[in-house]
Amino acid sequence: MSKLFKISIVLLLIAPYCQAQADSFTLQRRFRTDVVQLAVDNLDNLYVLSSTGQLKKFNAQGDSVGVYNQAKRLGKLYTLDVTNPLKLLLFYKDFSTIIILDRLLTYHGTIDLRKINIIQTSAVGLSYDSNIWLFDEYENKLKKINEQGNVQLETPDFRTLFPDAVRPQQILDQNGTVYLYDPKSGLYLFDYYGAFKKKLPITGWLSLAVFNNYITGIQDNSIQYYNTSTLISGSHKLPVVLQPSDNFKMSNHKLLLWSKDSVSIYNYPL
Repeated sequence: MSKLFKISIVLLLIAPYCQAQADSFTLQRRFRTDVVQLAVDNLDNLYVLSSTGQLKKFNAQGDSVGVYNQAKRLGKLYTLDVTNPLKLLLFYKDFSTIIILDRLLTYHGTIDLRKINIIQTSAVGLSYDSNIWLFDEYENKLKKINEQGNVQLETPDFRTLFPDAVRPQQILDQNGTVYLYDPKSGLYLFDYYGAFKKKLPITGWLSLAVFNNYITGIQDNSIQYYNTSTLISGSHKLPVVLQPSDNFKMSNHKLLLWSKDSVSIYNYPL
């Protein structure tokens, strides 16, 4: 299957781009494979997690460059963070555990958050300096830890900072800012020292992503966007109507759509 997968990727890469029907979306790749989760990093490496728990990495030419066979060992993979192609984070929320892989998907280490007295974590994300941001739900704090589990910094208790409860579902580290996203209450921006900067009234967006000056997400069958520099917001209709069985993700300037055996990757306009 991997050989056919590789051939499909190569053919699609050398073929002319196909124009989608909505808002000039461009279909970059389409192929069939067993997939339950998908990601693309900033070097256009593609990461495919199968239903059997095998995580594969393919480079931009479609070559298989890494395999990790234990991705389901701890149950459901909650977060696959490929922000840094040299260091991947696999977060298993139900077990409060983070697995670290290198650029070839070779096992690098495990952080059992419960062993460092972080009992419940709603979100994790890789930091710009290769440490790890996480939200400690029990203490209501944003924390940065290293690979050994040592806390590098932490914020005050969020209950003393904000009038409403905050439960981030995503943490993104981009452009000198740490973004904590709670789909119910909004998007909270912090600096690299954990100081609160501001809150943006972005709610109800799914699969939030940040690149350059844009914050994007999916809502009501459209990609929503907000430009932090111009303060202009808007939306683009998706190139397809999402079905209940479809999964989607914003990743590295791309829209990823997949069902259990089919993947479509679009470049999208902003």
